[in-house]
Amino acid sequence: MNSKYFYWGSTGLVSLFVLFSGTMYFVADAPAASFERLGFPDYFRVQLGVAKLVGGVALLVPLPRWMKEWTYAGFTINFVSAGIAHLAVGDPLTAAILPLVALALLLTSYGSYRQYVLSPDPPERE
Repeated sequence: MNSKYFYWGSTGLVSLFVLFSGTMYFVADAPAASFERLGFPDYFRVQLGVAKLVGGVALLVPLPRWMKEWTYAGFTINFVSAGIAHLAVGDPLTAAILPLVALALLLTSYGSYRQYVLSPDPPERE
């Protein structure tokens, strides 16, 4: 029962985060400036924005196990890389904290996904 709440709570928060940030990559000026300051080309912002929007939805909808696993892996790489990129350009440690918080939520979501959704005897779903 608790794994259900951990799963939907953490997955919902991660999805909201990536859907919001992915949307901001297209509608706000700050992300473009941030990507430029980090040394990334503008097409990478667009590519990452699309990936975040697709991945945010993929975490919420029923998909084959392998697609969910790749979604979790992709976001893990994204969040770790974001933290490293901020630190590499001399940003303060606080700039790397948000991706690490997102990573912690993602790992909680993944752990509870394995417990709740992939358990050999899944509980009744309401």
